[in-house]
Amino acid sequence: QVQLVESGGGLVQPGGSLRLSCAASGSISSINPMGWYRQAPGKQRELVASITSGRRGNYADFVKGRFTISRDYAKNTVYLQMNSLKPEDTAVYYCSYGSTVRTYWGQGTQVTVSS
Repeated sequence: QVQLVESGGGLVQPGGSLRLSCAASGSISSINPMGWYRQAPGKQRELVASITSGRRGNYADFVKGRFTISRDYAKNTVYLQMNSLKPEDTAVYYCSYGSTVRTYWGQGTQVTVSS
């Protein structure tokens, strides 16, 4: 089993920054991807960024140049540094871990970008 616990969400003004963290516990392998998804009200969940050992982060077009994903393999923790935030970035952000048999999800953390 895998457990994922996110932290770092909150309210920020447009143009501001937030850093999300996701601590994973259980059977974690560095060769499996960890990532961040988001879901805004009335919309489907969508990939924001993902990262796997030995590879660069993979980003959705709408966050390229603004968000950076990183992973501490010793701590089994993945981070999402979000800069130049826009109101349209408002959503619940979910951490994910993809094993060979299923995808695990965190409980989600709310990010609200508003003045």
